[in-house]
Amino acid sequence: MWAETDARAVEADDPQNNDILVVGRPQAALMEPASTGSRLGLTPLETPATVSIVDGDELRARGDLTIVDAVTRAPGISSSANPGNGGTALVVRGFSGQGSVLQLYDGIRLFPVAGTITFPADPFNVGRVEVLNGPSSVLYGQGALGGAVNVITKRPNTTRTEVDGEASYGAQNSWHVAAGAGGPLGNTLSYRADGSYRRSDGYVDRGESSSYALSAALRFAPSETFSLTLRDDYANQRPIGYFGTPLINGKLDTTIRRRNYNVADSNLHYRDNRLILTAEWSPSADISLSNIAYWLTSKRLFKNLESYCWIGANGDCPNGYNGTSGTPGTIYRTDNLVIFHDQAQIGDQGSIKWGSSLGGIRNDMVIGFDVNRVNLTYSNNFSSDLQEDFVNPQTFNPGQFLDTQGIGPRFRTRTTEYSLFIEDRLRFSDQLSIVVGLRDEHDRVYRQNIDSAGVIGPRLFTKTLHNTTWRIGTVYQPTATVSLYGQYSTGTDPLGTLTTYSGSQTQFSNATGNQVEIGAKASFLGGRGTASIAAYRIVKQGLLSQRTATSPIEQVGQRSSKGLEASITLDLPLGIGIDANGALLDARFDDFVSGTNIYTGKTPPGVPEESANVWLRWDAAKHVQVRAGLRYVGRTYSDNANAFRVPAYAVIDAGLSHAVTNNVAMDLRVYNLFDKDYATTTYNDEQWILGRPRSLVLTVRVHL
Repeated sequence: MWAETDARAVEADDPQNNDILVVGRPQAALMEPASTGSRLGLTPLETPATVSIVDGDELRARGDLTIVDAVTRAPGISSSANPGNGGTALVVRGFSGQGSVLQLYDGIRLFPVAGTITFPADPFNVGRVEVLNGPSSVLYGQGALGGAVNVITKRPNTTRTEVDGEASYGAQNSWHVAAGAGGPLGNTLSYRADGSYRRSDGYVDRGESSSYALSAALRFAPSETFSLTLRDDYANQRPIGYFGTPLINGKLDTTIRRRNYNVADSNLHYRDNRLILTAEWSPSADISLSNIAYWLTSKRLFKNLESYCWIGANGDCPNGYNGTSGTPGTIYRTDNLVIFHDQAQIGDQGSIKWGSSLGGIRNDMVIGFDVNRVNLTYSNNFSSDLQEDFVNPQTFNPGQFLDTQGIGPRFRTRTTEYSLFIEDRLRFSDQLSIVVGLRDEHDRVYRQNIDSAGVIGPRLFTKTLHNTTWRIGTVYQPTATVSLYGQYSTGTDPLGTLTTYSGSQTQFSNATGNQVEIGAKASFLGGRGTASIAAYRIVKQGLLSQRTATSPIEQVGQRSSKGLEASITLDLPLGIGIDANGALLDARFDDFVSGTNIYTGKTPPGVPEESANVWLRWDAAKHVQVRAGLRYVGRTYSDNANAFRVPAYAVIDAGLSHAVTNNVAMDLRVYNLFDKDYATTTYNDEQWILGRPRSLVLTVRVHL
């Protein structure tokens, strides 16, 4: 009988029925609508694509500290985050970075600047994270060939007041306090407000960081068919000024594990704000309209000495980065950079959805538009005198930042986009349906070079890009809880970042790609188990390639990836829960030449070809829950030629939760249980960004 009961629909006297302890609900991951995979309100079981859902309560119970920590628990997702990309970049299906993995916030795309996105900042106000693996340009536009990640915030509760809070303290003098509340304010109004503050001394010298995030939403619903929601989210971050640890003689030297080679007065500071007004109207059961107007701003400061390498016996860096002589056995430091982004995005997204039935055939369609403008002023000190020095790897004076030029605006861009999209689902029966989508997008970039130092191309120019993407897929459901699907989809990626398009790129268009995917999904054991498997191949064309050292650069290169992804979730008797997933892929440059360098057949940098996650949960006693998680990421390379290899790693986290009452819990968590030294990603070829060492954290959580 246990298999016929939903994981949350337990008897009132069940000793494990503690509200504060998160229990499994596998069926929800397949049977509830997921907006990221389709605008039609389809569930993952009905969508001909791989859609994963990371529940907000679950990610907080696991102790994930960032959105990247949470989303990389999903199948086939790994991190490529470093300070240069805002600490948020991801790898999906063999494609990496902000130009190939789109980031969304409540369904609104975030435009990167120079490959950088710094929002959202904190997982406390997250309701769920949805991930669409594979090309999603047909839904969201250019820059989504690998996939799309949508962070969905907590919504106002219209029926009852709820209060959440947590406070934690642990290793590296790290602490976190957060609180949130939401509920009705009469018959027509409801609200949600959250605030979170974090700080830490860090796990390297001078590794201090701090951040706070505030969010508030007010929903006005004068009737059951119409609502207006005004939401504002603000984040202020001062992340750790750590750009990685240089290898010594090609290897990680653990004696410098805590050394930070940045200058003493380094500064990273991000301020992001999102203001969104959402209107929803459903005049009938078959017709609904929605409109989202938004204003997004980002101000980012980078002031750092960013690049370090070990000087070998020949007096140079192993990869020839330096080019000047230095004392063997020292660390060479260079790249004193000040960069400032002043970015504002304003836009509107609207759609109408309707459904109809004729002769047993159901048709659902959505048609909409998306218009936006991004204004950017980009400032830097690139024309300043070079700062460089050679320091002892163990003991050194970090020094102060040197800037003889001063930061100044270098260029301004105005990026305008408008697009029309359509999606349609034709359901022939309870078993068979076809889903198609089409998007026509126009992008126009106007750039004004204020200071032409180091700028290639004209002082003023305009570039127009036009892409049409589409997908078609079919879903066959032999039973209501099993689906088999296949799809073909197309997508586009920009060359670099659309908002920082340069004069040297004006002769080229966006790169294009396509994917073939087949898969199966199922819910079983009465909803206590789910499983999915997918096989795919993605081809990206239009890479910039130079056939010979003297030939012109052409847009003729190609790369591809093919692979398998699988996941399984089980909620078993005796309070045991299992959540596991894994991915295998083969990513390669099919045709990529740069002068005398031939990269054809090599693995693109930063792409792991194996990854896996396993989480185990055991409700050990009436008010006690034990959790353990394994994260495995396969080896990567930090360069196109695959000369610099970054080893695979496996890290285990563990936690113990005690429900003091049904509303209060204490959590003891251990991150990196076996204190493994490993690189999460790289900044330069031999400059590894190391993961957090073993850390113990005590947390008190409240849910009322």
